[in-house]
Amino acid sequence: MKVLFTNFHAGDGGGHTTYVTALARGLAARHTVHVAAPPGSRLNREARAIDGVGVLDQPFPNGLGKLAARRRALRQLGGWLRQNPVDIVHVNGSADHRLVIAAVRGLPKRPAIVLTKHNSKPMTGLGHRWRARFGTDMVIAVCEFVRRQLEASPYARCRLATVFNGVDIHRFAPLAATPDDRAAWLAPATEGTALLIGSNAGTARYKGWMDLLEALAGLRPDEREHFRVVLAGGLPGADDLARVEALGIAHLVHFTGRLDDVRPMVACLDAGFVLSWDVETISFACREMMAMGKPVLVSDYAGLPENIRLGSDGWVVPVRDRAAIAAALRALWSKRSGLAAMGHAARDHALAEFGLEHFVDETEKAYAGLLSSRA
Repeated sequence: MKVLFTNFHAGDGGGHTTYVTALARGLAARHTVHVAAPPGSRLNREARAIDGVGVLDQPFPNGLGKLAARRRALRQLGGWLRQNPVDIVHVNGSADHRLVIAAVRGLPKRPAIVLTKHNSKPMTGLGHRWRARFGTDMVIAVCEFVRRQLEASPYARCRLATVFNGVDIHRFAPLAATPDDRAAWLAPATEGTALLIGSNAGTARYKGWMDLLEALAGLRPDEREHFRVVLAGGLPGADDLARVEALGIAHLVHFTGRLDDVRPMVACLDAGFVLSWDVETISFACREMMAMGKPVLVSDYAGLPENIRLGSDGWVVPVRDRAAIAAALRALWSKRSGLAAMGHAARDHALAEFGLEHFVDETEKAYAGLLSSRA
């Protein structure tokens, strides 16, 4: 099988980059795999480090003001596909999807086009109807919530598959954190007097971390001191930092900035959280924390609850319900002696369902079924 992955992000790419690199690495041992990504992007850089994966420096310009650049990009991608026929082009966003549809026109044999829907945004409008009819053979949903969205969209006419995102459960394995490690995040609290809760999901506003801080600020002063919060990701803007100060809890919160490796931070946590209220689907971050043996508090947004065995390895609260989040924090403190057991359950859950091998194998099966149906 010959597969070309495309992704339009010129910068970090977030979960898209994690998704494509995991699939490229897993499939390269038994198939011919190429990645087309903008030069300088994280995906372009990381794909070059994977043995057996070819990389094309391919921009995906978007917008009416970039017609000349789009024509150049189209000629480049179309020329590459003529010289390097593939069985499948796996696209990951609207910009690369549109360019791929145009680039495969006129090829002696059109490759199958597979789209993964990574976010919770509705798929409506003329553009989606056109792409569903003329440029999509299969859509992969990353959770059952997304599949239900697809079944109610123009893409219902396409072949649909649900393949849950996988994480590297060997890399994201439990690590022992010493009191000195935890002290970096717990200061000025004394070990044993506070729980450390945190997230590696980033600090975009829709990730819901401010909702947690608002809920924390709503606790009694003595209750607040039971918690310290650590957040990995880009540093928040001035408005958000000012809000944290105004809530009177700045001494309880630590922003790490972007971390090359989040594992040492996650290892120090007593529990994690992902409280998204937009865009999110299944969350790599949630699955990484669970793989490292941390129970996780999630909102009931999109596919997030699909990660959790309620009461066994995590908790679910209504979206943006600060009173419910505050109640969850109180319960977390009152039942703190059981957090280690919940963490073991989270790790067992990850071992059973979150592994990359299962993720890659299920994607490969989806490809094979599609190609068989086309033949």
